Amino acid sequence: MRFEDGTVMHLYPHTVQDFGLYSGKELTKEEMASLREAAGAMSAKMRAVRILSATSVSKKDLEQRLVQKGEDPRQAKEAVAWMEELSLVDDAKTAEQVVHRCISKGYGIARAKQALYEKRIPKEYWEEALRDYPDQEDAIEEFLRTRLGADPDEKTVKKAIDALLRRGHSYYQIRKALNNLSVDADDLPEG
Repeated sequence: MRFEDGTVMHLYPHTVQDFGLYSGKELTKEEMASLREAAGAMSAKMRAVRILSATSVSKKDLEQRLVQKGEDPRQAKEAVAWMEELSLVDDAKTAEQVVHRCISKGYGIARAKQALYEKRIPKEYWEEALRDYPDQEDAIEEFLRTRLGADPDEKTVKKAIDALLRRGHSYYQIRKALNNLSVDADDLPEG
């Protein structure tokens, strides 16, 4: 919407309706301030909805994303509270979703913890989400079988170990899987 003074304000239809706006309507300074406030609040809410529809995020992550996208910090906090009231953002559920994705990708528990940290999920939800994290021994062995082939050289083994470490598996788990596959890794340096 363009105002006489040249100000351009992008408004959602809901805001236009709430304020009974129409072409030529005169607004007082107080009404204009209220309109700016309402437009900012609605913008933050709608952006929060768009972010949540694209990915699962924690409350803290959502708030930070809103501020990074240009929303007022106070309105971002209010939008997150609004989303929480509607049960659309839930840190415990997000933690479970993040851990489930890590399990499905064959990541180790260290990588799952890193993902929880990156999503800014409070640590109080980590233990519950990670409680039933499955042993990744089979996933590690399958990864090694795929990468190493029949007679791997030292360089290939080292690359596979490095890839598994990046995926969050412990060096102990990797060495155990190498031993199970009868791959000689004794000459490789520890960690």
